[in-house]
Amino acid sequence: MDATDIIGIPFMKMHGLGNDFVVIDRRQGGANIAPKLARVAGDRRRGIGFDQLAVIDSDQEAAARLTFFNPDGSVSAACGNATRCIARYLMDEMGLGALMLRTDRGLLACEDAGDGMTRVNMGGPLTEWQEIPLAQEVDTLHLPLDGDPVATSMGNPHCSFFVEDAEAIDLASRGPEVEHHPLFPARTNVQFANVLGRDHLRMRVWERGTGITPASGSSSCAVAVAAVRRGLSGRNVTLDLDGGRIWVDWREDGVWMTGPTAHVFDGQMRLEATQ
Repeated sequence: MDATDIIGIPFMKMHGLGNDFVVIDRRQGGANIAPKLARVAGDRRRGIGFDQLAVIDSDQEAAARLTFFNPDGSVSAACGNATRCIARYLMDEMGLGALMLRTDRGLLACEDAGDGMTRVNMGGPLTEWQEIPLAQEVDTLHLPLDGDPVATSMGNPHCSFFVEDAEAIDLASRGPEVEHHPLFPARTNVQFANVLGRDHLRMRVWERGTGITPASGSSSCAVAVAAVRRGLSGRNVTLDLDGGRIWVDWREDGVWMTGPTAHVFDGQMRLEATQ
């Protein structure tokens, strides 16, 4: 059945530091979620509004499989804050302190970090030009772009700039310019960060297919990795985002990200009301 034929679809609204998501649980069945539904529901005036739409499906090896859509209908292979939100929801539902979730990044370990925090291992960073991917072979630690950014993949591409003052950047202008630069054939997420102290960064985010967001989990991981590679911080990094604080720890087994989550409300999407 096509999603556009359905009168109503149950959903949950969640967020991590204001990075907000519509979550659809299909473990008991349901319609295919098409890019058109993401575009319609993602409209903040005519739909529900979200930074990403996340779909939960059953998986034979993990607690669930997650698929992520941007508001423009494009698919994102990784979404750290949504992964944390859904991990918290499923851990509470199942009475577990830890579980595995499958995304296009593979199996991701998630755990209760205490004090209301949830931690997820986003996997190891990819730093080779063809893995990110880039359109040509260049040094990913020093891209040939104004501002000398760093390229990283956390399952999705990231371009991280280190600046004197992230607050002074015109993110609405610079973000889309970099997102659509020819060096990034799959487009890219964009971050601007400045050093506040050893292992402490301030970061602002432009998300691919979404725009300015108050937080981004995969972006936080990418900036922390880039800061380590540049020698600006150690491997355990605190990041202050527009929406609050998040912690990233680049360990031998992957990049672990810790932060708060919120399950705001449940509802039912009536497609004819959003078109």
